Amino acid sequence: MDKKLIITINREYGSGGRIIGQKLSEKLGIPYYDDEIIRRASEHSAVGEQYFRMNDERPGNNILQRIIGGIKNANNKPSIGDDIVSPDNLFRFESEVIRELAANEACILIGRCSDFVLSSAGDEDFISLFVYADLSTKVDRVMDVDGVDAKEALRRVQRNNRIRKEYYKYYTGEEWDDMTHYDLPLNTSKITLDQGVELILEYLKIRGKL
Repeated sequence: MDKKLIITINREYGSGGRIIGQKLSEKLGIPYYDDEIIRRASEHSAVGEQYFRMNDERPGNNILQRIIGGIKNANNKPSIGDDIVSPDNLFRFESEVIRELAANEACILIGRCSDFVLSSAGDEDFISLFVYADLSTKVDRVMDVDGVDAKEALRRVQRNNRIRKEYYKYYTGEEWDDMTHYDLPLNTSKITLDQGVELILEYLKIRGKL
């Protein structure tokens, strides 16, 4: 396996992106990092894991930045001062973990603006994916996976995707669902998740990564 095979996955809630990442990890034999990023950031910073989970993939609280977006300093060293548990500082701790993982091993990185974190550090040698689906497909998947009714599934889809969109805008200044940012946008509305994995593997072959 090419040591530099780094894959970042942004995904709509209910699209199956997380499961695709796990399946892709199994097929490629490389690690998959999602919640593990939180655990490592907590260990790295000596900040309680609960602080990272409270702010996980949520925008910070700087009002001006919420309006214009773009922290543009993900490469800055995190503070160890009074603002150590601020959302922006926790994002920098996670960014350090993401860059370290990508520098040391082939891996799959889920969410947390990992594509922006790597590119802003000058690393362009990664494959960026965006997994999405139509609304009815997302609602059906959430009903199945979360065991909720259609009304609650719709609420979760709309709420979580709004938060993810705001989070990405807050830290990158870019639109999360702008497909031109990604190497391979993948619509899972009319294919199975296993077929989605196969499509990604074919793309990696075309790119000379396999």
